[in-house]
Amino acid sequence: MTDPTGPLKGLRVFDLTRVLAGPTCVQMLADLGADVIKIERPGAGDDTRGFAPPFMPGTKESAYFIGVNRNKRSVTLDIGQPEGQEIALKLIAGCDILVENFKVGALAKYGLGYEQLHARFPRLVYCSITGFGQTGPYAPRPGYDSLIQGMGGVMSLTGEPEGLPQKVGVPVADLFAGLYGCIGILAALRHRDLTGQGQQIDIGMLDTSVAWLANQGMNYLATGENPVRLGNQHPNIAPYQVFPTADGHMVLSIGNDPTFRRFCEAFGLTYLLDDPRFVTNAARVGNRQLVTDTLTPVMQRHPTHWWIERLEGLKIGCGPINKLAEVFSDPHVLAREMVLEMEHGSGQTVKVIANPVKLSETPADYRLPPPLLGEHTDAVLAERLGMDEAELAALREKGVI
Repeated sequence: MTDPTGPLKGLRVFDLTRVLAGPTCVQMLADLGADVIKIERPGAGDDTRGFAPPFMPGTKESAYFIGVNRNKRSVTLDIGQPEGQEIALKLIAGCDILVENFKVGALAKYGLGYEQLHARFPRLVYCSITGFGQTGPYAPRPGYDSLIQGMGGVMSLTGEPEGLPQKVGVPVADLFAGLYGCIGILAALRHRDLTGQGQQIDIGMLDTSVAWLANQGMNYLATGENPVRLGNQHPNIAPYQVFPTADGHMVLSIGNDPTFRRFCEAFGLTYLLDDPRFVTNAARVGNRQLVTDTLTPVMQRHPTHWWIERLEGLKIGCGPINKLAEVFSDPHVLAREMVLEMEHGSGQTVKVIANPVKLSETPADYRLPPPLLGEHTDAVLAERLGMDEAELAALREKGVI
C-alpha cells in the first residue's frame, strides 16, 4: 500500500459502517491520510455494492459504492462468530478511531459496544451514526434519508407553494450526518491529544437535520410561524430565485439594495427605484409576487448566456441551471480538479468525485481505489496480526473471513 501523505497520516480507523452516512464520514478521514480497514460481511459486503444500476463500466461494483469508499482496505469478517469478534478486538487494539452505524445497542451483542470498548481501550475515539442518536424516545428506530428529511422539516420547506412537499434530490440527511461525524471525530482526537482520553461521538441524523435548517429554522424560532414553501425563491431576500429566459431558465441572486440598484440602472428599470414596493429588500420580500411578475418579462427578453455575460460584468450573482453533463464539463469544475480517475481492482479505470477540501500543505491523498470485497483481508490480517496462510485458510473454511 502506498504510504498516506495527508494530515491524518498515522491514524488508524476501524470502519464498521455501510451505505452512505458512515462511509462518507470515513472517506473524509481516509482522504486526509487515515489508514482505514473497512469491515464487511463475508460473501455480501456493504449493501451499496448492489445498489445498481448503474454499475461502474467494466466492473461489478455500483457507482453508489465507488463514490464513498476510496482509500479503504476491505476486510471480510463475520463479527457474529466468536473468532470474528476476537479478530475484531485485536484489530481495534491497534486503532485510534472506530466508526459504526449499527442500530443502537446492536454492537454490544458482539462485545463491540462503546462502554465495552472504552473500558478496554480508553484512548479509542468511537463515533456512532444513527437515525435518531443513542438516547431519546426514537433511539431504537431505524433511520433512512427520506424519512429523516420528512421528520426534520426540510421537506416542508422544499417544493412549489401549491405542490407536494419534496425531498432534496440527493440524500443530504445522510451526507450531513457523515460530515458532522467527521467534525466530531477531529474534535475528539484533539481532546485525546490533550488528555489521553477517548470518547463517544453520538450523531443522530434527525439532530443534524434540525441543525442545518439554518435561516429557516431561525425564522420559525423568531416568529413561531411555519415557513411556507416558496419553490425556488428565497425566504429572506428578493429577487433571489429562478427566472425564465428566452431559451430556458437561470438563477438571479440579488443579495442587497446596492446590487438591486445596479441591476435596475443597467437594464432600464430605474423607475422601480422610485417605487416604495421595490426600493428596499424588506419591501421586495413583502411584495415578492409583484417583483417576480415585474421582472419575469424582462428576463424573458434575452437568452441565458446573454444575461450571464452582462450580469457577471456587473458583479451581480447569477448562473445557469446545469444538468450533470454540464457540471462535469464545466471549465471551473475541471480546473478545480473535482473529477479524478483511479485504477480499480477490476483492472478498469473508474472516475470518482474528488474531495473538495483544498489544503495548501497536505492535500487530499488518493492512494487506494474503492476496494473489491475482501480485497485486503489476507494482507491486513497478516500485517496487523501476523497470521499465516494456514490460519487464514482455516478461518475462511469456517466462514469467519
